[in-house]
Amino acid sequence: MSMLSLEEPEVPVEADDFSALEQRIVRAVELVKSERAARAEAEQSAAQFRQTAEEKSAALEQAQEQLRALEREREQVRHRVERLLKQLDEIAS
Repeated sequence: MSMLSLEEPEVPVEADDFSALEQRIVRAVELVKSERAARAEAEQSAAQFRQTAEEKSAALEQAQEQLRALEREREQVRHRVERLLKQLDEIAS
């Protein structure tokens, strides 16, 4: 019956391998940090864009309401002018 060892055999780790691993870990940590910073910046930009869009939307709604009011006013003035012209035609006839 064979006995399997549960212990890992000791593998000699060379200093160069350890340094290379350490450099890879440092680069990975730096990459994670820069990605987190980029994500935070993107989220902040998105929030600013949302706020700007909401402000523009409110301004657009206000401009549309003003346009509708001006169109109603123009229609009233047109009717008044037509009525005055009709009265002038009646006087001239």
